[in-house]
Amino acid sequence: MNTYKRLKNKILSRPEMDDILIQIREKGLSIVFTNGCFDVLHKGHIHYLAEASDMADILIIGLNTDASVKRLKGPNRPVLDQGSRAIALSALVFVDYIVLFGEDTPLELLKIIKPNILVKGGDYQVEAIIGYDFVTSYGGKVITLPLVKGYSTTSIIKKIDSDI
Repeated sequence: MNTYKRLKNKILSRPEMDDILIQIREKGLSIVFTNGCFDVLHKGHIHYLAEASDMADILIIGLNTDASVKRLKGPNRPVLDQGSRAIALSALVFVDYIVLFGEDTPLELLKIIKPNILVKGGDYQVEAIIGYDFVTSYGGKVITLPLVKGYSTTSIIKKIDSDI
């Protein structure tokens, strides 16, 4: 199988995710889940995702669709389309799977995946994270990771805009 095809195989539809989850659970592997727009992939994202991947056997990313990014971030976002964002994330060696979701929150996806660990960035209060009540209800953990100072998609976009 060629490399690009392997990368594309990490990007799953919801029915494909169901099949993968059966395999993961049969093997007794642990899952860490995070979600986001990952609009302009940067050092902060890489650091955050690498740390998250160290917490379990499998890292699954819930990736906001273009429509949900536009609703959450405004009419000029996303900068990169969902296919581009998904394939860039899949190229990271420590990312196992990506599944797109169009809802404003990942709660429905969390109910399907039932991760052992839900991870978000340190700009969130743990108890305020969407899915906190659900994940902790079955004994899962919800963890925040510190942000890498000086790196955010918004600041990168502002810098690009000011340079134009």
